[in-house]
Amino acid sequence: MDRFARLTASVLDTSGAVVALVAPASGGEVRIQVAATWPAGHPGPVPVLTALCRRVLLRGAPFTLDPDAPDSAAAAAGVRAFAGVPLRGENGVLLGVLGAFDACARAWSGRNLQDLKDLADACAAELRLRASEERAHDARHDAEVAQRAAEAAAGRAREGAGELRNRLERSELLLRAAELLGNTSGLEEVRRTVGELVSGDLKPAYVGLTLREEDTLYRSVDAASTPVPLEVATPQYHLSDAWPSAQAARENRIVNIPDRQALIEGYDPQTVAVFDEMGLQAAICVPLPGTRRATLGTLVVAWDEPHEADLHERAVLTVIAGYTAVAVQRALHLDDRVSVARQLQQAMLTHLPPAPGLDLAALYRPAADQDMVGGDWYDAYPLPSDRPAPDERRALAVTVGDITGHNTHAATLMGQARSMLRQADMDRTDSPAGAVASMERANRHLDIGISGTLVHAHLIPHPLGRRLLRWTNAGHPPPLLARPHHPTEHLSQHAHLIFPGLMPHTTRPVHERILEPGDLLLLYTDGLVEHPRRNLDELTAQAAGILADAAADNTPLPHLLDLLADTLAGPEHNDDIVLLALRVTDTGEG
Repeated sequence: MDRFARLTASVLDTSGAVVALVAPASGGEVRIQVAATWPAGHPGPVPVLTALCRRVLLRGAPFTLDPDAPDSAAAAAGVRAFAGVPLRGENGVLLGVLGAFDACARAWSGRNLQDLKDLADACAAELRLRASEERAHDARHDAEVAQRAAEAAAGRAREGAGELRNRLERSELLLRAAELLGNTSGLEEVRRTVGELVSGDLKPAYVGLTLREEDTLYRSVDAASTPVPLEVATPQYHLSDAWPSAQAARENRIVNIPDRQALIEGYDPQTVAVFDEMGLQAAICVPLPGTRRATLGTLVVAWDEPHEADLHERAVLTVIAGYTAVAVQRALHLDDRVSVARQLQQAMLTHLPPAPGLDLAALYRPAADQDMVGGDWYDAYPLPSDRPAPDERRALAVTVGDITGHNTHAATLMGQARSMLRQADMDRTDSPAGAVASMERANRHLDIGISGTLVHAHLIPHPLGRRLLRWTNAGHPPPLLARPHHPTEHLSQHAHLIFPGLMPHTTRPVHERILEPGDLLLLYTDGLVEHPRRNLDELTAQAAGILADAAADNTPLPHLLDLLADTLAGPEHNDDIVLLALRVTDTGEG
């Protein structure tokens, strides 16, 4: 919360910020207490801030002080400007308030309020995630208590040692379940972990997980394992269908099928046929508890012989289903958050334009860690011209860049940098360095906070089908230039980072090279050649060798980019990869 208060004050450029949270109270009264302020430990206006935050809660909507009608109590405490946004949890429950305040009266712009709402959404998501982690922690505590109770019972009783040993093992299973499921982050990992836990203790022939969305159940599939006929043939079904798993989710109770005869008596022939095809004779279906009495789905455990689940097995599976439900909710939350960020990032990676005389190809691969979202990007677009060439060959701008950070904020800053650089090129097409410098000035003047590296280049039509390459490098890995039957060249000239970058009124260097027909240029981000326990220079040299072969063999560019990514980065790369390749294809005069 201290972090969010500090970040809010920084983004909105105010003298302070506050995070206030709703506290439990009796009699229906809404209690609110300040959890964090910035500057930290600022005791002065806390009572006034509490009162202002209470107004936000009572409204259930954003609230700002009117700069033309100051609040006397707030002004007396040194607060003449305030803007607050409610923090909401699951199902819209009010969790608290995120607010910014200032000692000077000010009018809040729409951009200010949108920034505050975005920060409030992130703060609320953190609160929801921590609540989920606390529930998982409580579950682990319960399992530890159960284990200690089982151990004490084993010490007191000598008779029935085998039964006590089984109970102890199942208590240990619960402890492992709490620990392992508490560390999962994706639905596939949840499914795999549940299968491993249950298979090791109860020895079933099949473990399945179905997840509910409204009145539809979806079978969760482990892509890394052998496909199961049932999951392939019926990947989804309706909550009212005659499946034991649907019945458990629909009625929110354990459904136990001890043998094939019970299956025949309780279900239709289609269900019996599916069990027979999989060689199953018994099953137990346990609902996954959700919120407001709704179930999240069903845990299915089946055996290839008659099996009467006893009281202890039912208890163990019920507790595991509870842990699984918490893990599923957390995985869905994380998957949604990362999915939104990746969609944002993908939406800002443009299609390559047609470029007569040039062959273009680009590749983007996200990091293997699905929780990481970066600011890597590529771009290519024609530059404006008052007198386009008769054969429609026009100057082309190309960029590859990497914004600092691996989160949604980095992806957002990447979009801003890309747009500012495009606009700068539209205004000054004479120099790639001038466009980058213009973007830097806007970044500095507007205090956007973009930092990172890039290579920005212009390719200008030249006589005899050639292209004049003019580029500037802001701290980025050097482009590689390959010519047929020549060693690959590293275009290693570079300067400072985008931000803080060069000092005002300092000129960025521009470098030039004539590209002949057949020349092949590669721009890339550091994810291609920077890996733990591998040498950067060796990987860069390996990339240069692959590029030289491609120039000599006229390898298709999409195939070349896949070859580079597969060979150098592999499937477990820990950073995003962006590649942009272009080949001069002109052979006539231009």
